[in-house]
Amino acid sequence: MRSGLQGIRCGSLVTLAWAVFVGCSSQLFAASVATAGGVVSIPRKADLQPVRTEARELLASPLAQAVPAASAPEPTAQRPPDDAEDLDEVTVTGERRRRYLVPDTSTATKIDTPIRDLPLSIQVVPQQVLEDRKVRNVTEAVETVSGVVDGGDLFGAPSGARIIRGFEQSGNFRNGYRDVGYYALTGVGTIEQVEVLKGPASVLFGAVEPGGLINVVTKRPLSEPYYNVAIQAGNLGYYQPSIDLSGPLNSDKTLLYRVNANYQGLDGFQNFVTTNLTTISPTVTWKLGDKTVLNLHYEYIRFFANPPESYAVLLSDGRMTPRNLYLSYPSLAFNDIVTQKYGYSLSHQFNDDWQIRNSFSVAASNTKEAQVYGTSLVSDRFVDIDAYDLKYAQDNYFGQIDLIGKFKTGSISHQLLLGFDFNRFVDVYNGYFNTDLPALDILNPNYNIPKPDYVPFFDFYQPIQSYGVYLQDQVTFLDNLKLLVGGRLDWVSQKFATGTPDAPIQNDSAFSPRIGLVYQPSESVSLYTSYSQSFNPTQGFNPDGAAFKPTKGAQYEAGIKVDFLDRRLSTTLAAYQIIKENVRTVDPNNPLFSIQVGEQRSQGIELDFAGQVLPGWKIIGSYAYTDGEVTGDNLIPAGNKLRNVPEHQASLWTTYEIPQGNLKGLGFGLGLFYVGSRAGDLPNTFTLPDYLRTDAKLYYRNSGLNAAINIRNLFDMDYVRSSFNNIFLQRGAPLTITCSIGWEL
Repeated sequence: MRSGLQGIRCGSLVTLAWAVFVGCSSQLFAASVATAGGVVSIPRKADLQPVRTEARELLASPLAQAVPAASAPEPTAQRPPDDAEDLDEVTVTGERRRRYLVPDTSTATKIDTPIRDLPLSIQVVPQQVLEDRKVRNVTEAVETVSGVVDGGDLFGAPSGARIIRGFEQSGNFRNGYRDVGYYALTGVGTIEQVEVLKGPASVLFGAVEPGGLINVVTKRPLSEPYYNVAIQAGNLGYYQPSIDLSGPLNSDKTLLYRVNANYQGLDGFQNFVTTNLTTISPTVTWKLGDKTVLNLHYEYIRFFANPPESYAVLLSDGRMTPRNLYLSYPSLAFNDIVTQKYGYSLSHQFNDDWQIRNSFSVAASNTKEAQVYGTSLVSDRFVDIDAYDLKYAQDNYFGQIDLIGKFKTGSISHQLLLGFDFNRFVDVYNGYFNTDLPALDILNPNYNIPKPDYVPFFDFYQPIQSYGVYLQDQVTFLDNLKLLVGGRLDWVSQKFATGTPDAPIQNDSAFSPRIGLVYQPSESVSLYTSYSQSFNPTQGFNPDGAAFKPTKGAQYEAGIKVDFLDRRLSTTLAAYQIIKENVRTVDPNNPLFSIQVGEQRSQGIELDFAGQVLPGWKIIGSYAYTDGEVTGDNLIPAGNKLRNVPEHQASLWTTYEIPQGNLKGLGFGLGLFYVGSRAGDLPNTFTLPDYLRTDAKLYYRNSGLNAAINIRNLFDMDYVRSSFNNIFLQRGAPLTITCSIGWEL
């Protein structure tokens, strides 16, 4: 019955949105473009569409070099390309650059640097792509990036895990610093862009997995008034009102503000599931003088699911349980996560060549949840059920200070980074279990059971404290020959206390280098090669009582970056090999313990592209070939494929907007997302089938009005996003329609 009501609701929304298109266009096609605030000089060849300005005037002021690039980088999507002076200039009032190509990044080096000058692969997903695709979380945001796949989430929580180059991402990063742990919720409305750094990144970020990291760059205050009000609605009970307000708080524009707020409600495609997500994020920028800038930020996020999503089960004949079947007891399950983040970043410019930056942040997440999940499948019909009830708190404190300077040694130019950071992460867990619940009949589920009694099962307290010192030099020998070299020394201490306050402390240290070379035979071509290492502490002790060593990763990479069409279209082709060592595996002499003799390898080829092909036609997409496998283990046979890692993966998202004439502002979008077959578990006992998902979009923009219809999974493909084993499979959502309308004032 619910599906029928959702179909009626969705049909009404589509009809309403189309009426808005037709009604508004009849009045707006002949209207002149309204502009307001601020005169911005940008290249004539840049891709422009009339909307309210979001240009960061800080970037054009004497404070430009004082704005932190690593702790809270300014979004580079507003910057003109390096060769802007070679293009014809035109003065545009109240315009923002709606483009898919971002030429610079600060994630890779903590200094704003042209991507073509970096000896590594880094992809930037700008705000315009997020808006055009109407993504709802970070996992959806990075679907256009090569080598990044969905690693699943925990009972529907919107944080989720991503796999990069075969290895699951460890930790989340926000504005260049480490976010709170697994439950690092992020409101999509606060995101300016998402940057994906491929390969080991411990040289600047400390403890991370070797595949890479994802850094979310949030929106900053604007110096001109900006007001955006929007609402989205769709099938599956989806609705999302949002506001984005910004501007100066005083006449001399030394005090700026921005407020983002939205609420997201969703029923989900499984029976009984309902979720909501609330985000409130105010930020303030204070120019303390000509050379000093202070940024303050706060974000409140609450995710609530009652009940949350359950998992699907793979039957022995290869069939899966029905997509809408809830394989749990809904009256016993809920998920309530509250995350708060606050902090500051401060920068001071000593002169044209030297600056100092300091930042500090706190991220606290508190979770209350009750989960009911399957543990085994009996006779292809009954799922044994366990339940737990827990309280889970994660607190993360992060501080860093960077000194950045430019100087020369003869004819050789240097850009030096010297930094120190501190991180304290505290994990507190109180859990209660019940293993006496009745099995659930897949063919005839009975959800009416009384609330069980829970018994204390597992409590722990785990503080992790780390310090890091890093040094990096970006060396320019010639205009077309550049070297990137750096190293970092980390000290990490942690303990895992289960009711015993005097639990032993585990200490680790590691040195992580990175070196790379870029040669540019022409202005549009960059050839590069690099080597980098990573480390990640491993919690626990071996049978001899010795603490586990950190896992180590090492990568060799080579590639080519080519710009086409006067730098409107950029491509990156990369080949790499990563070897991860010290992976824990079962001790053959004592199966109750683990030893570190495991090794895993990932190697592959990746292609990414983004930009504008013709006026109004933009594209972003990728292809990845990934060969990820176990190369050494006492339990898993060598040659087994890494879980959830497809050998082939490809994506394409493209839009075309009519640039002139009576239909100016009318646009169309198409997305194709292919994920090849993947191993569903380790060791490999079953394979997840490949799938091709098709997305589509119809939209209209004019004079501050933005209206759109987005369709995700146009042909209603039934596919599996990710898997842990045969009773923990996560399905992709069915056909999803989102209608949206918004105004920029």
